[in-house]
Amino acid sequence: MADERHRVAVLVRDGLLPMELGIVHRLFGQARDTAGRPLYEVLTCTLVPGPVRTDADFPVLVKHGPEVLDTADTVIVPASDLDYEPAPPPPGLAEALARIRPGTRIASICTGSFVLAAAGLLDGRPATTHWKCAARFRELYPEVDLDPDVLYTDADGVLTSAGEAAGIDLCLHMIRTDHGAAVANEVARGTVVPPHRDGGQAQYLRRPVPEPVVSSTARARAWALDNLHRPVTLRELAAREATSTRTFTRRFRDEMGTSPGQWLTRQRIERACTLLEESDLSVDDVAERAGFGTAGSMRLHLQAELGVSPTAYRRTFRCRAAQPSR
Repeated sequence: MADERHRVAVLVRDGLLPMELGIVHRLFGQARDTAGRPLYEVLTCTLVPGPVRTDADFPVLVKHGPEVLDTADTVIVPASDLDYEPAPPPPGLAEALARIRPGTRIASICTGSFVLAAAGLLDGRPATTHWKCAARFRELYPEVDLDPDVLYTDADGVLTSAGEAAGIDLCLHMIRTDHGAAVANEVARGTVVPPHRDGGQAQYLRRPVPEPVVSSTARARAWALDNLHRPVTLRELAAREATSTRTFTRRFRDEMGTSPGQWLTRQRIERACTLLEESDLSVDDVAERAGFGTAGSMRLHLQAELGVSPTAYRRTFRCRAAQPSR
């Protein structure tokens, strides 16, 4: 009887990140039907069979060449450390991608999205990549609808994911799409990862507002940071610099690139995140100390800025040493 398993081909390149290759093999390799039979066949291929350099201190020996792509049902392109530097694609990559059959599902992990974009596979589609590379991706591929805040995208069989760990989310999504939540959840349990993560990449970014070299609003900002727990008015801020509210607002925007109100909200979010990560305070107490007043107000701001609730943020980032004993 012919092998009816869904064939997943992982196309690796020089500079492979080994974790990303392991993610694909581990997750798809664990998927089983009710009789315990494997649902996927995962094969690794490269442009020229043989040892492939990784970003670690060991190579990966790949015995399959690009001919595997001819029969693949899903093709996954992991990242390479070469993606972080402007470089032309390796010889033979375009020809290898051309071997993929029409209708084959194609996915990338992390900066593997650069390969898909260079091949024109992402034109006019939503896509994502690692947030550190988002600006350069936009410069190179303005025709792609890039969303650097999400963990993964799925647009008519062309999928992309953000950083390495987001490759887990992407693979679970594909398994869930193919075989349902029960199979995907069992794979997640076997890997000891959540079957679905809340929010997107935004919650993993720290985006403090840079300090200007020369500032005429520094005293007001320092005072505001000491008083985040209470309402802070524009008039109070201007008074710290002995100026009118109009002049203060103009100077503040020139120096900080944002309005005083927007800056205050950003600082309150930063304070709330720190308290959620490092303290045992209740959500209500965190909201009060960060100056949001109520847990409901803080929840709205974190959801808008980070895409997660305070509880979900704490569950992801809270320092284990800070958790109370049970």
